[in-house]
Amino acid sequence: MKKFQNYIDGKWCDSSSQQTFENRNPANKNELLGTFPKSTKEDVEKAVQSAKKSFESWRLTPAPKRGDILRKVGDILTQRKEELAKIMTKEMGKVLLETRGDVQEGIDTAYYAATEGRRLFGHTVPSELNNKFNMSIRTPIGVCGLITPWNFPLAIPTWKMFPALLCGNTVVFKPAMQTPETATRFVEILIEAGIPNGVVNLIHGAGSEIGNAIVEHNDVEVISFTGSTEVGKKISKSAADTLKRVSLELGGKNAQIVMDDADLDLALDGVLWGAFGTTGQRCTATSRLILHEKIHDKFLEMLLTRVKKLRLGDGLLSTTDVGPCVSESQRNTVHQYVEIGKKEGANLLIGGEFATEGELDNGWFYKPTIFTNVTPNMRIAKEEIFGPVLSVIKTSNVFEAIQILNNTIYGLSSSIYTKNINDAFAAMRDIKAGIVYINAPTIGAEAHMPFGGVKQTGNGHREGGWTVFDFYSEWKTIYVDYSGNFQRAQIDS
Repeated sequence: MKKFQNYIDGKWCDSSSQQTFENRNPANKNELLGTFPKSTKEDVEKAVQSAKKSFESWRLTPAPKRGDILRKVGDILTQRKEELAKIMTKEMGKVLLETRGDVQEGIDTAYYAATEGRRLFGHTVPSELNNKFNMSIRTPIGVCGLITPWNFPLAIPTWKMFPALLCGNTVVFKPAMQTPETATRFVEILIEAGIPNGVVNLIHGAGSEIGNAIVEHNDVEVISFTGSTEVGKKISKSAADTLKRVSLELGGKNAQIVMDDADLDLALDGVLWGAFGTTGQRCTATSRLILHEKIHDKFLEMLLTRVKKLRLGDGLLSTTDVGPCVSESQRNTVHQYVEIGKKEGANLLIGGEFATEGELDNGWFYKPTIFTNVTPNMRIAKEEIFGPVLSVIKTSNVFEAIQILNNTIYGLSSSIYTKNINDAFAAMRDIKAGIVYINAPTIGAEAHMPFGGVKQTGNGHREGGWTVFDFYSEWKTIYVDYSGNFQRAQIDS
């Protein structure tokens, strides 16, 4: 059995409590992957002070040199891609094809962030006065608290950490308790690439204990959180007391629209990937399928045929299409929503039960599930389930379909399959979501594009792309008056 530690101020160390928690394989609950420190507020204090101390030297490191370290991280991630993918699959269950993609997102983000080290642009603008020069530059903020989820245990930490580091900030990193080894290996790679002591600090443990301590700490100036909307609201309220900068990437209830003129085979591949990839455990997962009435029955028949062929199992096996839920509690949540759907009067077309055949009984497997005869106001059509459950809704035209799609508190990702350019542009204009796909599934974000949502999916900030560097930096405006005279801006003369 492996025993893992925190990483604080350049040293690997146990929790001050000396307590630990177990990490088990969700495809085989009998396989213990390791034990990890159950950290306390005292550990948070040490990590924050380490990051605060290191900030003074890290912020003065030229941004291109900070980028050079991230480029090395990308190189090491490339070399260790298969190893990291297997660790992730064992920790959270999704198939190797997807965990390889998780690592690739980290690689892409590393190389993209590295180039931004030479592109942290400011602005120069003319002054309204004679012999005066005006400019604005971006400066680092301080200590960033990064709280990340289990479903993308490498990609999402890189989305947050790389731009934070590139901008000159230091980091206290709290990963999810379900995927602590991936986080540990990631930090090891940062160390190997040359990250200075104290710039990145890793602490394991429960969000209710150390997550709250990070959010409430006076010396943590930035919080980036990915997780549930419920927890995000609590973080927002707590962080308000110290006026921290907060980025929240929260829930989703994403829908794929299929119009009557769509390429049905293409749309079928999209919904299978969107609904059942990662066992439906993505914030961008396709949770609703909105079908035009003219193709509704035909498409359902095609979908049912393909879903029956999906193979559940250990994600390390090449024969597996769908892995387990991440935990027993998550599987129970999924099943509770299935029971809600049945009580609401939706028709359970397939699935709706634990998968316990043979070796599947050793893990937290749930059969891919489809509900039909779903109405837009049912709970299974409005609330995030985070599992392999798809709700099918019938529509008669594109405008009604968009109205149904928008009928949730969330607005992360969306998709429409159509050959009609007018319908496509109407969707781009009228869908209330941060991401819109045309003839592609609701999942598949690229590292160099902004990622995030509207409404209760977040608080307006974006991860990925060029916009994230604004979140992790402050604008400083500078005036240089070389006239030799006393000049007053905006005063009539």
